[in-house]
Amino acid sequence: MAILGIDLGTTNSLACVWKDGRPELVKNSLGELLTPSVVCLDEEGNLTVGAVAREQLITAPENTAAAFKRWMGTQKTFTLGEKTFTPPELSALVLEKLRRDAEAALGEEVTEAVISVPAYFNDNQRSATKLAAQLAGLKTERIINEPSAAALAYRLASGEEDACLIIFDFGGGTLDVSVVECFENVIEITAIAGDNRLGGNDIDEAIARYFCAYNGIPQNVLSAEQQAMLLRQAERCKCALSWSAMSVMVLPGPDGTTYNLTLTRDLLAKLCEELFGRMKKVLARAIRDSGRGIGEIDHVILVGGSSKLAVLPDFLGSLFGKPPLMLDDPDTIVARGVGICAGIKERKGEIRDIVMTDVCPFTLGTSVVDNDKDQNPHMAVMIERNSVLPISRSDRFYTTRDNQEKIRVDILQGEEYYAKDNLKLGEVVITVPPEPAGKQWVKTTFTYDINGVLQVDVENTSTARKKTAYVVNPSLHLSEEELERKLQELAAIRRELTQSEEEQLLLATAERIFAESTGRLREAVGKVLTAYRGALEDQSPSRRHRARKWMKEQLDTLEKYQDSGVFDPEIPDSWEDDGR
Repeated sequence: MAILGIDLGTTNSLACVWKDGRPELVKNSLGELLTPSVVCLDEEGNLTVGAVAREQLITAPENTAAAFKRWMGTQKTFTLGEKTFTPPELSALVLEKLRRDAEAALGEEVTEAVISVPAYFNDNQRSATKLAAQLAGLKTERIINEPSAAALAYRLASGEEDACLIIFDFGGGTLDVSVVECFENVIEITAIAGDNRLGGNDIDEAIARYFCAYNGIPQNVLSAEQQAMLLRQAERCKCALSWSAMSVMVLPGPDGTTYNLTLTRDLLAKLCEELFGRMKKVLARAIRDSGRGIGEIDHVILVGGSSKLAVLPDFLGSLFGKPPLMLDDPDTIVARGVGICAGIKERKGEIRDIVMTDVCPFTLGTSVVDNDKDQNPHMAVMIERNSVLPISRSDRFYTTRDNQEKIRVDILQGEEYYAKDNLKLGEVVITVPPEPAGKQWVKTTFTYDINGVLQVDVENTSTARKKTAYVVNPSLHLSEEELERKLQELAAIRRELTQSEEEQLLLATAERIFAESTGRLREAVGKVLTAYRGALEDQSPSRRHRARKWMKEQLDTLEKYQDSGVFDPEIPDSWEDDGR
């Protein structure tokens, strides 16, 4: 029974297994490697996940959720139709699709996974990821940082033994930077830094804001459908600049008005200036924490789909004095690394001797008051950020008041001096005998393991009382009864559809192009859509197969017209089965 490696991404997710001595990416039910991290629940209660749901971001934005990974570990909810979902529940639906597709592709049951997370995910976010896996029916003991997975994949692919690397992992929603030392069979993460609110989605939003300003459109008056259409156009034009000198954004307006913008690389670089400034701060922090100088970095490795941004190599090249490297497909390198990690967990002979260390992304500590003149509790550091894992640190904490009967040890995560400015993960309260201040104390131990699980032990030796806690947001740890209820709720909204996933995708794509188009192109799309719906009424598998092939050809042609802005009316308005 294979262990599945999963890259659960903000924009796309994918799976990988270790097979026949190498990491093998697993295709989904549509034959694609990337599964969009998008969920849609339509008015009829039909649930779709992946490519079909992504197309419905424009045609049914009120019933569709994307980029929910950014909200993992928070109390934010998403309302789709009449149902409300948490980020772990939406992520669980994506993970479940990956699991089912992998079972179909591998021909065996999958019950365990290794899942990657952004290196800068805090404890709540990591716990939310594990909850999502639990809801998807996956046992997940191992969580690996995305840049660590990328470093593992790079090391095995390149064969380079001695090198100091920066893994620049720029995804749809997050930026992670890791400094990595590779030597012999050891991959050592020496420092990490990141920004969980900086990704390709932010560039799309910057382009969309400029588009509205350029055309004099108040962005806040656009409908949800128009907003989604605008972001889709921004993403498409941004990507087109990777192979073209310019690209054109077009947004249909009311009364037949059409707004447009020509996007060039120079303009894109200007729109990215503020985001590049934030990237520079993350890079500087990682390099500083590693103890290395910028001249000691051998290679900068680009990872993540957003690292294909046309103007990014110039920005990084100017900082490091050499161009960054983009090895393999940056969309898949993290998944390959997670697949390797799954193989290591399975103790596969070819890779079981690889040693990979990781580090604690945030400082961990508790609050103390040790100055009569400043009663505002400050952070007492227990584990410094970028400490090598696993790690355990202990310290003593004393009573501060006469006859104090309890000592409260709160568990904090962050870099700020005052306790209130850091993230509180939880607390442990232990009773002590009432005595003068400073007479009673507790031994407090913070232990952080390789999977990012924090254990806190608090012991009062005078009474032999001891408490141990794995303290995180209680809403991210469900009892057996709560878990069963959540599983039943998710199962209740799943329905078997009459169309295959490929047929659903073709219909959703046609509806999306129709919504984005105007005039004669929209008319042509409508005719093709009507013809295809009619073809799907036929129950013959072979005729439906030929209809799918015909529809795909028509949609490919229509999208080319849409992108070029020139419409040639040579489009058939009906489907005639020629038996091919």
